[in-house]
Amino acid sequence: MDSRQIEDMVQGVKNGGLSRRSFIQRLAAVGITAPIASQILAWNDVAMANATLEYKPTKAGGGGPLKMLLWQAPTLLNPHFASGTKDQIASRVFFEPLAGWDKEGNLIPQLAAEVPSKANGGLSGDGTSVTWKLKPGVKWHDGKPFTADDVVFTWEYAADPATAAYTSGAYKDIKVEKIDDLTVKVIFAKPTPFWADPFVGVAGMILPKHHFGEYKGAKSREAPANLKPVGTGPYKFADFKPGDILSGTRNEDYHVKNQPHFDTFEIKGGGDAVSAARAVLQTGEYDYAWDTLVEDEVLKRMETGGRGKISAAPAGDIEFITLNTTDPWTEVDGERSSVKTKHPTLSDPAVRQAINLLIDRDSIQKFIYGRAGTATASFVNEPKQFKSPKLKYEFSIEKANKILDDAGWKKGADGIREKDGKKLKYVYQTSINAPRQKVQAIVKQACQRAGIDIELKSVTASVFFSSDVANPDTYTKLYVDMEMYTTTQPQPDPERFLNQFVSWEVANKENKWLGRNVSRYTDPAADEAYKAAQKELDPAKRAELLIKVNEIFCEANVILPILSRKKVVAAALNLAHDHSGWDVDTWNLAAWYRS
Repeated sequence: MDSRQIEDMVQGVKNGGLSRRSFIQRLAAVGITAPIASQILAWNDVAMANATLEYKPTKAGGGGPLKMLLWQAPTLLNPHFASGTKDQIASRVFFEPLAGWDKEGNLIPQLAAEVPSKANGGLSGDGTSVTWKLKPGVKWHDGKPFTADDVVFTWEYAADPATAAYTSGAYKDIKVEKIDDLTVKVIFAKPTPFWADPFVGVAGMILPKHHFGEYKGAKSREAPANLKPVGTGPYKFADFKPGDILSGTRNEDYHVKNQPHFDTFEIKGGGDAVSAARAVLQTGEYDYAWDTLVEDEVLKRMETGGRGKISAAPAGDIEFITLNTTDPWTEVDGERSSVKTKHPTLSDPAVRQAINLLIDRDSIQKFIYGRAGTATASFVNEPKQFKSPKLKYEFSIEKANKILDDAGWKKGADGIREKDGKKLKYVYQTSINAPRQKVQAIVKQACQRAGIDIELKSVTASVFFSSDVANPDTYTKLYVDMEMYTTTQPQPDPERFLNQFVSWEVANKENKWLGRNVSRYTDPAADEAYKAAQKELDPAKRAELLIKVNEIFCEANVILPILSRKKVVAAALNLAHDHSGWDVDTWNLAAWYRS
């Protein structure tokens, strides 16, 4: 399908001859998925659809308590420090962005009055600016008005290097101007095809200037509101015990009529994914369990309990292994895994290539994840036009052995390969979770057959995904040889997702290990392609550039994709919920209700 055909179809939607749904279905048939189809319509002045959950209650309140389980317990409530999904989910209960993403990739206004378009004057024709009109009458939980000053401040806060915000990548290269109390203009340094990044979704939550104004920069970690938030969201803060429980009460002045439905909200953290799923599907003790990372056969048995069901939303999330090309066992200037060092053995491309061949992805999908994941060799898998067509995976112990033999790694008396006095012995870590421990065991067994010794390490999830700068076991520290986890693609466009592969995002002591490039691996060609993609307005050329960034890291075997994952959750049968694969689970929490 060429651009002319797409233009004709867009015109058909505009004049009513073609429905929005039919347009999306026709593009899906040729590999252009719903999120990008929706963006094409938006760019051509076709209004975004309404949110995918129809809200039926006729008044706010009266729904009683809503109880959610996160087996990775939240530890902080500032969304701009939330490197872990658990903290992003918890923060979104209280803070809101200008707009969020529904499960079909539609951009839904939240603190914005409308989604910017060319027709309403929001989008510049040259792609260098976007103007947001703010929703009037919105109040912070303490009664103060929400204004453009808060939006401008959030930009200043996140863009300040001294703040060391996890979201800095969305803000550091833009300027934000206040037009009036209810209008802001975002100015990009160059033409920016994907403008819906600052102030949108996971990275976009707005902070109140009157609570954080004194804590921008070096004092950012000292703000009381980091743990006692004052937001605009559907629930007001009640209590928080980091690593345990979070509670809120209904915001009676919420800016959406008749919302929220529930009177109180509770997030219980800790435990494991199996017990979380059981508490919803079998006992009915909780209404919703996030990320039910449990073997599919186990979930199917639990669903027979009749209390709840599994819900899976399409997503761009990826379960993968990172191989450390820096030295995690040598400290330089107060940090291990420093870019000033090289890993004694994993810096050898042959070793990395062999390990990639020792991952039995098909078995991992078939026997562990089932409907929750699909085996893949590509870091980006959704939307389909951004997935590399040439990245392929293979499981071959025989080929891995030959590669290591040819590279001069010989087996010693203990069966472990070595060269120049260095052995292929590694510590392989992940969070504590039954499927992940089973994947570790599968990889370890194959590695043993190739003369590679693997020591398995499992870290409590709330510790592994913590943002605590003093904690040596966080995944961003990467103080081991290899580690495995899922990273979340927060938008239906992979640009921000792929900034994990650029040199300026390397996680280190200077940025409090909140840089998104955890691997520490860099390649000038990846940097160049990424920067070119950021200003390329031709969709096909831009996709090619982003695919190149993905391929550089996957072909270097630094990033070893395992499974393209869906967002799988457990929900009570009577709970109408709205979880999206392109945003955090609580993105539209105000619209949840009990039927």
